[in-house]
Amino acid sequence: MSALFTSIRRSAIGLGLFAVITGGTIALTQGITKDRIKEQAERAEAKALFEIIPESHHDNDLLKDVVTLPASDRLPGAGPLKVWVARRNGQPIGVIMPMVAPDGYSGEIRLLVGINMSGEVLGVRVTNHRETPGLGDRIETRKSDWIYGFDGRSLTNTHQSQWNVKKNGGVFDQFTGATITPRAVVKAVMKSLLYFRQNRQEIRERLNEPTDPRHKNQRPEAIAGESKPMEHS
Repeated sequence: MSALFTSIRRSAIGLGLFAVITGGTIALTQGITKDRIKEQAERAEAKALFEIIPESHHDNDLLKDVVTLPASDRLPGAGPLKVWVARRNGQPIGVIMPMVAPDGYSGEIRLLVGINMSGEVLGVRVTNHRETPGLGDRIETRKSDWIYGFDGRSLTNTHQSQWNVKKNGGVFDQFTGATITPRAVVKAVMKSLLYFRQNRQEIRERLNEPTDPRHKNQRPEAIAGESKPMEHS
């Protein structure tokens, strides 16, 4: 009986030590890789920002020029939205908004949506998703050019009823074997445009863009630092 007890005790101690060592190793690995993962995510995000609005189109520090916009039920979160602002000669030419498509095939799809001051899409990039490889992952630029289909779109040149995949009566292509993913992204981009239109005046005020009607017919150089919306190639 004593030998059995001793054997059980040794086994318990061994298992306990194994659990402590395993837990410590996992914690150490997480601690070492946490900062690296964060840094890689920030680099990917920065790369996407400059793909949407290239450095040649603005003269401010895009990564540091962040403005808080009002909360809305169209936003991915319940609170205010922090956006990056691109400026030329001190005046905003566009904003880049972080958006979330909550209804992707495999969960949330995180993306960045660039919009110029006229309400046109400057570009869209997906920053994080878990969509099916070979199907839904074609929302990535390295997989296909589908995401470029948003460039130049607005609620003016594309009616709200057309913001859907072609299968559902819209103008955007779906993927063979995957409709849910592109439909979710289209919906998120449309929401960002609706939000911009709904809050256009307040956004302009927060970005300090001149809204005086007297500026309407003046040349850009007549107003210190004023610039035209970015043209699309």
